[in-house]
Amino acid sequence: MSKQYVFAFDEGDGKNKHLLGGKGANLCEMTQIGLNVPPGFVISTEACLEYQDLKGLPPGLMDTVREYVRRLEGKARKGFGDASNPLLVSVRSGSAMSMPGMMDTILNLGLNQQTLQGLIAQTGNERFGYDAYRRFIQLFGKVALGVPDEPFDEAFDEIKRDAGVKADVALNAEHLKEASRRFLDVVLQHTGKPFPEDVYEQLEIAIKAVFNSWMGKRAVDYRREFHITPDMANGTAVNVVAMVFGNMGNDCATGVGFTRNPGTGENEMFGEYLVNAQGEDVVAGIRTPKPVQEMEKEMPDLYRQLVDLRNKLEGHYQEVQDYEYTIEKGVLYCLQTRNGKMNAAAMVRSSVEMFEEGLISKEQALLRVNPEQLEQLLHPGLDPKHKQAPLAQGLPASPGAASGRCVFDADQAVILGRAGTKVILVREETKPEDIHGFFASEGVLTSRGGKTSHAAVVARGMGKACVAGAEGIQVDARARLATVGDVVLREGDVITIDGSNGNVYLGEIPTIKPEFSRELRTLLGWADEVATLKVMANADTPATAKVALDYGAMGIGLCRTERMFNAVERLPIVVEMILAHTVEERQAALDKLLPIQRQDFKDIFTIMAPRPVTVRLLDPPMHEFLPSEHQLEDELQALEQYRMSVRGRTAAVAAMRLDHAPDSITEDQVSAIIARKERMLRKVRELYEVNPMLGHRGVRLGITYPEIYDMQIRAILEAAAECRQAGTPVTPEIMIPQVITSQELTFMHREVNRIQAEVESQTGVKLEFKFGSMVETVRACTRAGELAKVAEFFSFGTNDLTQATFSFSREDAENKFLPLYTDNGILHDNPFEVLDVNGVGMLMQMTVEQGRKTNPALKVGICGEQGGHPASINFCHKIGLSYVSCSAPRVPVARLAAAHAKLKAK
Repeated sequence: MSKQYVFAFDEGDGKNKHLLGGKGANLCEMTQIGLNVPPGFVISTEACLEYQDLKGLPPGLMDTVREYVRRLEGKARKGFGDASNPLLVSVRSGSAMSMPGMMDTILNLGLNQQTLQGLIAQTGNERFGYDAYRRFIQLFGKVALGVPDEPFDEAFDEIKRDAGVKADVALNAEHLKEASRRFLDVVLQHTGKPFPEDVYEQLEIAIKAVFNSWMGKRAVDYRREFHITPDMANGTAVNVVAMVFGNMGNDCATGVGFTRNPGTGENEMFGEYLVNAQGEDVVAGIRTPKPVQEMEKEMPDLYRQLVDLRNKLEGHYQEVQDYEYTIEKGVLYCLQTRNGKMNAAAMVRSSVEMFEEGLISKEQALLRVNPEQLEQLLHPGLDPKHKQAPLAQGLPASPGAASGRCVFDADQAVILGRAGTKVILVREETKPEDIHGFFASEGVLTSRGGKTSHAAVVARGMGKACVAGAEGIQVDARARLATVGDVVLREGDVITIDGSNGNVYLGEIPTIKPEFSRELRTLLGWADEVATLKVMANADTPATAKVALDYGAMGIGLCRTERMFNAVERLPIVVEMILAHTVEERQAALDKLLPIQRQDFKDIFTIMAPRPVTVRLLDPPMHEFLPSEHQLEDELQALEQYRMSVRGRTAAVAAMRLDHAPDSITEDQVSAIIARKERMLRKVRELYEVNPMLGHRGVRLGITYPEIYDMQIRAILEAAAECRQAGTPVTPEIMIPQVITSQELTFMHREVNRIQAEVESQTGVKLEFKFGSMVETVRACTRAGELAKVAEFFSFGTNDLTQATFSFSREDAENKFLPLYTDNGILHDNPFEVLDVNGVGMLMQMTVEQGRKTNPALKVGICGEQGGHPASINFCHKIGLSYVSCSAPRVPVARLAAAHAKLKAK
């Protein structure tokens, strides 16, 4: 071959994860730093990509593989296919990005009828030989030959029932010999061919199977969910490793460990192991393993070696490691290591503590934590005051609380999840094929498996609650029910799981808001020190302003005044203003709204003082405050029928000469309501627009009805004056929406100056504030230089700017064709979630450059949905924005993302 596709562990570049995959690179590096790793070699990700293109293995690859197997035979002192001294290998996947359980692995490859007898003679252990063989047949059958698990499981369960045992370890050699015979029959029945005996044929089929698993459904779904792009990981490597055995007797074991607790981040030995078992038994949840601390009593010398391995791994990689090991006849081997998947709380705590321990720098501590992960910390937990006793208890495998309806298979979880139903996926144990069910569920509950089982690892990576190994629960997936003692849980029953302590409850338990930990406050404090971009919040009420402040917002970048209008007690006044026939009638309604808005602003200014608060004047079209035409027509029809019934009842009362009707409402009162509804209907029809989002809204409304904006400007400035009189330092900013020309800004600026003079004259307070413009139309971007002559700041409204740039209606696009566009790669992301840097971003960059040519001190921010998205924040830093503004719960995410942007720019 002209290109090198195969690398032995002692020659591969341990830093080149793109070529060797994370697992292969780490096996090379661990070998080269002297750790006890079984010998082996890596077939590169480039070979996988070539295989995908050619629909077959690259020419000459298997010849090279044979050469590397010969080298491996020399290191292991065994022969591949040798009937007397057989070498067995594992064939494992491994991409550049960790994708636990998403691709395929085959163990004990190289066994056939001849090598099996050699293995038995070599070890003197017939039971071990047949245990290894039945495992190999099932794994190879499933992964390489496409045989489903069920017929293997049914055959094995029948053998255990006949033997009167529950655990695999209780079966003797004859039982396992029978299992191997039946498994070979299962393969023949499902494939029509006998199980392959030639060991090189087995190896070639296995290599192809691992390459194929890169494009398997679960791997593709996982990459899509976690936004793993081809430049991050493209193709899987294949790792061929000499087998070491944890199932040769009671001086053997297999285990999985983390160098710190992945649920809390605590610096402690963490992991699980099983005596006389293979690694798949631990991660697949087939048996519930022991906590690693028990090894200190059971195998004290090996426990000390394990502690030493753990310290070497974390010290070398300067990162929390998730490692696998096997103990064969008292010898400890490290089979793999990778960066540990931890939830947000654990990442934050370990980052701060690793810095405090001198293991990493402050910059490394910040960059370790993915900003998006911080959302996990803002999810509610169970209210500790609740009195309900748990129904069952398992292992706390992934922290957090979740409630939902029980579902017993992943497909049903997806169906109900898409319909908006909150579900908990309940399984005996989960398998990689269940990955789509994880995405759709609030949490995961298993009756078998431990804290390092597949369910636990994947749930932690997603930040979803998981309780594993709840052995008191008997799950019957076929009958779609689970039993706990006398209690039967059927599909659709609501349960609550607490991944922090392992408890399972019947029904929904109340939750409470989360609190920031010391470590999170410390980390975000470091982020604020590093970042250039300030992080503001979008907040419209005193309550949301308080939440934003608690989350660390440095001000309010968008206060939408229409949200204040929508309050129940205020809406009738707003409707009165809209229905007004004259300026005087409209002013009378506005006079009622003025003190209400003034108090709102005063409260928000006081909460945020001395931080800036940017108030956007009324933006939406007026019809949004009124019922729809259809709703009013239906109401009028119902009222007319009611009026007729009242009229008939009144006539009956007169005929019977009663003093009053049984129902106190009169026909005149009903008629008055009808008259008002008819007036409202006429106004709705009068305000009708073909495309209201491009119509009479924003500054256009303020120019048409200046008294509306005058009221809001006066409320802002009077609130600021009252705050200053009370000794509260405030810095309000008045923002004009939907601007397309500097003349609009000039018109509004004159109004602001006039009202400012009046308020200052009335209060004797010198007001300080900024006047600025939303930039949410394409024309505003192209005229930024002119706008900057009037505006002191710009704020990009990227929701509307994205609609205008794409000519998409957001609601229609997201409901109809945008998912298809992203699925087919026509658009990389939904542009309403992730800033479109190539289109909208270019308009923004042009706006910043033109605006600052006119006014070098121009403050520029963003207040659209994308303002809280890390990739968008990175772009905002790149083009020199002053701040981003996002919803309050996204503020911690944005603070860390702003620091990442600065550090990565270096």
